[in-house]
Amino acid sequence: MLKNITTKLLDIAYDEQGESNGWPVVLLHGFPYDIHTYDEVTPHLVSQGARVITPYLRGYGSTRFLASATLRSGQQAALGADLLALLDALHIEQAVLGGYDWGGRAACVVAALYPARARGLVSVNGYNIQDIATAMRPASPEKEHRLWYQYYFHSERGRAGLTEDRRAFCRLLWSLWSPTWRFDDDTYARTATAFDNPDFVDVVIHSYRHRFGLVDGDPQFDDMERRLASTPSITVPAITLEGDADGVSPLAERPAGSKRFTGRHENRVVRNAGHNLPQEAPEAFAQAVLDINDWAG
Repeated sequence: MLKNITTKLLDIAYDEQGESNGWPVVLLHGFPYDIHTYDEVTPHLVSQGARVITPYLRGYGSTRFLASATLRSGQQAALGADLLALLDALHIEQAVLGGYDWGGRAACVVAALYPARARGLVSVNGYNIQDIATAMRPASPEKEHRLWYQYYFHSERGRAGLTEDRRAFCRLLWSLWSPTWRFDDDTYARTATAFDNPDFVDVVIHSYRHRFGLVDGDPQFDDMERRLASTPSITVPAITLEGDADGVSPLAERPAGSKRFTGRHENRVVRNAGHNLPQEAPEAFAQAVLDINDWAG
């Protein structure tokens, strides 16, 4: 059931499934996706007693900013702060956190900086906290060409392109990033409506400029960004998932991040899965969440 709840900055739209007294799980989507990523994950968890909460991130779906003056920031600290605010608003002291891409980053931020709020973590592509201080250090040509869309967003031409044809643009990314996933038109259309949010373009553009140090962040998140600059360790139980068909972040190009997980940690490679792993391999993602809940006792 789709619900709404108000935090200091946002009116957050979220789906909630399961009994209200179930063990809480918050599942977070990435760019350019939405809450339908978890349509097939959620029933597995609910059948095992979970209360599953899946919010639209800032700039997506029916989540809205409360004030026109609030910077439409997509920086990592903003995503982490939104997750923390959601937990507070729902009076959830501790939850299993799961996500990928932007959502995985939000989950990692909270797990690292506020470990008491995370019963455990499931993160696709490992440790997702950005090291902004080193962002301008060039990578291999093979890796750089996969990031073309990020450099496109650094220009006003990129902003205009995303504004004018966001559905075709995001569908191209789906195809490039998940080359083995044969999604149909209805599957894409169900998610693409989330990109009609009036703040979608501004949040996306800010995200891809801030991570390279090209624009300032929202000052209210400065303290959190300073803490994230140390790339803090994640001490809570964690399972990381890697799709072996990820078209934007191939296994061979991913930096080793296991040293940042200092609690119990297991990395799992999921065969034939691309970047949108929870939607492409829902059983594997759901099992990781169930295993984390078991680990946490």
